[in-house]
Amino acid sequence: MHDTIQRLFRYKAWANDELLTSLARLAGDSTITGLAIKALSHTYIVDRIFNAHMRGQPHAYTLANANKMPTLEELSMDIRKSDREYIHYVSTLDRDQLSERIDFVFTDGAPGRMSREEMLMHVITHGIGHRGQVSALMLLNSLPASKDGFTTYLHDAEASTRGRAAA
Repeated sequence: MHDTIQRLFRYKAWANDELLTSLARLAGDSTITGLAIKALSHTYIVDRIFNAHMRGQPHAYTLANANKMPTLEELSMDIRKSDREYIHYVSTLDRDQLSERIDFVFTDGAPGRMSREEMLMHVITHGIGHRGQVSALMLLNSLPASKDGFTTYLHDAEASTRGRAAA
């Protein structure tokens, strides 16, 4: 599972980069951009909250949504930095650390207990869902959605082992 988690976080960074690059091509006043920022800002905050939980550190978030929306440029920098941190973090974990159960408090005050592996999988699946929302918005507005499929990532990132020439 450790190799899979590492691969999934590299995929997450790639998919986020694809989507952020696609959004940057839209007009700055696009309704889609504003809605995308709301969805992606939420995923960024959740990523940071769970990062703090896994490290046993406090975080400053009282909600999983931003009070003030960042610009797309600010959010893009933050997401890319967070993705790099997660890629490094998961590369340092061993099987015992992945299975370690951690007590924490959700932003609504409810107690939580999850293994580090469960938290990492939540970060992955949560981001996939919200990237899908943004892609659906793009498609509904006759814009091409960014490529974000795991199989596309694997065949791009591991072309030589997948019977393809590197792009």
